[in-house]
Amino acid sequence: MRYGQGVALVLAAGSLWSLMGLGLRQIEAATVWQILFWRSIGMVPVLLAFIWWTSNGRPLEAIRRIGLAGAIGGFGLVFAFAGAIYAIQTTTIANAVFLFTASPFVAAVLGWIVLGERVKPWTWAAIGLAVFGMYLMVREGLAIGALAGNIAALLSAAGFGAFSVCLRWGKVGQMLPVSMLGGVFSVIVAGAILITRGEPIVVSGWDMGVSLLIGAAILALGMVMFTLGSKVIPAAELTLLSLIEVLLAPIWVFLFLGETASAGTFVGGGVLLAAVCLNAIMGAREQLAEGVAKSP
Repeated sequence: MRYGQGVALVLAAGSLWSLMGLGLRQIEAATVWQILFWRSIGMVPVLLAFIWWTSNGRPLEAIRRIGLAGAIGGFGLVFAFAGAIYAIQTTTIANAVFLFTASPFVAAVLGWIVLGERVKPWTWAAIGLAVFGMYLMVREGLAIGALAGNIAALLSAAGFGAFSVCLRWGKVGQMLPVSMLGGVFSVIVAGAILITRGEPIVVSGWDMGVSLLIGAAILALGMVMFTLGSKVIPAAELTLLSLIEVLLAPIWVFLFLGETASAGTFVGGGVLLAAVCLNAIMGAREQLAEGVAKSP
């Protein structure tokens, strides 16, 4: 797989994930932990089917092969999912979304420590530009306080960064089981939290169906594309490119649900898009230059 193909896959994954907000708006009464439980239930079978297909009918062998990287990555995905939900519950949406942009920094540092991946200067520039764009998008809603929620948002960003690094850690093999393990762990964690809080696991048929559909059609397929793209994209760039989700999500709800968006949302979104494009173009130019240099 070439670099450009990997970029296209990761951007497609982020674009698909950006539709999640439209789906969540269709939920009538389910709580966030109930949504996480049923969303993960919907995600796991789809990923298992892909693993079965790509492993020639030997999914258990594929799962065993992911080893330590797979286990850490699976738990990282749990932190990403659960931390995001807790943050949205306990701090402002603006705070949570802004702090989620820490994931490229986490991925860059961990990628360097664990994998020895050197972060290109333009990637650092693109990350900084993306953070500035995100700030413009949410600055009107930023607030001081809600320390626990802010920490949860940072843990979510760290979890997704760790997940991305673990995909790169095992990039030579089949790493899709990492995402599936993350889904299984999420079912366990969400179920345990629901039981501890005395909330029912069973929800209405409509809410269950919407949550299952989000997990199966949006989250799982996005994970497949993101995992495939991780084979050729460094960890820091993976998380940076996936920020396209944050850019597109408010556009969809504006277009299809009529929710208003501030001028800052569109200006900041433009800056964020420029950051993503900058990194993708510079990365493609480097790959092209390396290809020319290697040619006889």
